[in-house]
Amino acid sequence: MTVTIKDVAKEAGVSAATVSRVLNNSGYVYEDTRKAVMEAINHLQYKPNEVARSLYKRTSKLIGLVLPDITNPFFPALARGVEDKLQQLGYRVIFGNTDGDATKEMDYIDTFLQHNVVGLIASVDRLHHEVLTNLRVPVVTVDRTTEELPAVYADHKSGGRLAAEKLVRSACEKIVVLRGPQDAKPLYDRFQSATQYLSENNVFFHYLDCQLSFEDGRQKAKELFDQFPDTDGIIACNDLVAAAVLHEAVTRGISVPTDLQVIGYDNITISEIVHPSLTTIHQPTYEMGMKAAEMIIKLINKEKLNTIHEQLPVFIKERNSTVNGGI
Repeated sequence: MTVTIKDVAKEAGVSAATVSRVLNNSGYVYEDTRKAVMEAINHLQYKPNEVARSLYKRTSKLIGLVLPDITNPFFPALARGVEDKLQQLGYRVIFGNTDGDATKEMDYIDTFLQHNVVGLIASVDRLHHEVLTNLRVPVVTVDRTTEELPAVYADHKSGGRLAAEKLVRSACEKIVVLRGPQDAKPLYDRFQSATQYLSENNVFFHYLDCQLSFEDGRQKAKELFDQFPDTDGIIACNDLVAAAVLHEAVTRGISVPTDLQVIGYDNITISEIVHPSLTTIHQPTYEMGMKAAEMIIKLINKEKLNTIHEQLPVFIKERNSTVNGGI
């Protein structure tokens, strides 16, 4: 059974109010009494309810984290970076998954504020700029940017260009770009950068819109091969979609990378274990989470940020879904 503050008080032979003063280091308590309370806490292995304490004290060590899709392996890696750094700094994370739904996003933000979070880290596709800008707690966006708010993100323009350069230098002539949702600025930036490079180099290309899931990737891969059977290069919006393309290519007997080359984005674990292994653009996902956590703590402590927008570099990780030696 859960040990309560009343159980501690009974064990120590004091009132619950005295235990509360010891826990919150408020008011005078005799040293012998304090020692008895601490011994009772240790003996009963009592752990204070952080949420309840925050409601009582009107402050906390809680930070809210809002993510759009926890089933995408990119976001757990991001969350792990946030959590690890916050734990080092003595804070705890409470988490909300929005599924890209604006109503769920606002519901989580309201819930976090009701639980007296001292800061919010958000990675959402449809940012409510005015709401987030005017919250009573500091906000940092991660993998998403607005001009008004501090942000940590990867260099997606370079990432899109690297993907296009690789296919062009590997002699691909008929390329399809699987474009992700355009309300997410990182996806728009890398799509725009890739297609700009292809246009500048007079390379023929098509594009198809695609969601970021494996399931939608499978459907779009079928459409792609049906509509553009002579495609010899594909730039996918993320690694899950790229894996779906590889799966469909194998099903159709298309040889990768001999007849078709595929590049993903993110460098999640799946990119190493699919067959053939996936060439992809590496994002420093874990490091982005840690940077966002460091930034939110500085804001909470009213420290000045070195820069309001922290951009981290990306690089291409070559594997077996493209021919070797292009870059």
